[in-house]
Amino acid sequence: MKIYQLYRQQTLTMSVQDAWSFFSSPYHLNDITPDFFHVTITSTVPEKIYAGLMISYQMKAVFGIPMNWLSEVSHCDEPKRFVYEQRIGPFKFWSHEVCLTEQQNGILLEDIMFYAMPLGWLGQLINRVLIADKLERIFDTRHAYLQSKFGITAV
Repeated sequence: MKIYQLYRQQTLTMSVQDAWSFFSSPYHLNDITPDFFHVTITSTVPEKIYAGLMISYQMKAVFGIPMNWLSEVSHCDEPKRFVYEQRIGPFKFWSHEVCLTEQQNGILLEDIMFYAMPLGWLGQLINRVLIADKLERIFDTRHAYLQSKFGITAV
């Protein structure tokens, strides 16, 4: 099984507490992602996330086809980091860690993703021709949105 990694970082001019409030809420997903990645949250989500929290979504990330996704917040160290992992969804494996490090003029946001495709060599081909590019576009859109909203400087 081939494991892929995607890493992004940005400096944001906001407090770590404001960043935590924004990034730990799944209700901001549609704001920070492209239109093709429309997400509908299908479960109740509390005000504050916690380790063990399960969140269900329906998304239309590939060709507008609805896909169900169940994620678990597997680690939560407020206000520094949280990790959510796919429990049910299109990937064989998916883990996304969000780290917030306080700096002199704001915070450093780091996204660390690991994922694996199903279907062996066919999944690797699908990743090469479709999925990897879509993931890059999702994080490019996120970067542009955050830069316009929070005055980000690329690192």
